Amino acid sequence: MSFTAQHTAAEVLTGIDLTGRTALVTGGYSGLGLEITRALTAAGAHVLVPARRPEIARTHLPDTEVEALDLADQHDIRDFAARFLDSGRTLDLVIANAGIMACPETRVGPGWEAQFAVNHLGHFALVNQLRPALSGTARVVSVSSSGHFLADIRWADPHWRTGYDRWLAYAQSKTANALFALHLDTLGVRSFAVHPGSILTPLQRHIPRAEQLALGWFAADGTPAPGFKTPAQGAATAVWAATAPELDGHGGAYCQDNALARPADTEDMLIGGVKAWARDPAAAARLWDLSAELTGVG
Repeated sequence: MSFTAQHTAAEVLTGIDLTGRTALVTGGYSGLGLEITRALTAAGAHVLVPARRPEIARTHLPDTEVEALDLADQHDIRDFAARFLDSGRTLDLVIANAGIMACPETRVGPGWEAQFAVNHLGHFALVNQLRPALSGTARVVSVSSSGHFLADIRWADPHWRTGYDRWLAYAQSKTANALFALHLDTLGVRSFAVHPGSILTPLQRHIPRAEQLALGWFAADGTPAPGFKTPAQGAATAVWAATAPELDGHGGAYCQDNALARPADTEDMLIGGVKAWARDPAAAARLWDLSAELTGVG
């Protein structure tokens, strides 16, 4: 079935029964993640939400399974994955949705730049350690962004030891999300990357209101600018990528607006598409090796 950018997560799941299937949604208690969790649950899935702030997650999702997990902490990731594997349960859907954007320079773990560490390396380690639990038909969806337009991987200095730029560091992490999905699919795990669209959610917590206004994200009356989606619409592409039967033959694809994305021939991120550097198999393999070296998994 064909959908548009205006369809919501609930609408793209119309007629899809996820009863008996288990989904894991990182950051599934806020913004897009909350809408993804609600839509999957309404379609019958059992959803597990790993949360850095589990007490808040439980207030938003009182009837959903919530467990503590800090994606900035590789030891925490190992412990979470071990507990899940010990439970003997199977995962049918993984949506790597959690992330941070344009934050002040922050170091985590062994001095890793926080956006690369959380948005990419955290999910890289989590998914790889959960691979024994993935069902034979499992799908992994990595939430990227048109922010990847701004930067390829900074191979000589991926942790921004010098010249930190919060937007370019974010962009690198979103390119990494796309490359992760591309290579994971070659390893036999059906995977997709998605651009959810432009949506105003708590993801923008590090961006002052004045800067958001200067970027044109709001109209004069304070409403979101034309081209922005609601959270329910923004959640749709991730849910579509996780469930759409028509994607069976398109593993590793980058998706946007509930469709396969076209190669980007514009610098307008509201129009979107996917840049060549986020679709490069050699770069995906190189990033995978780097990530495995850094995390000790994969």
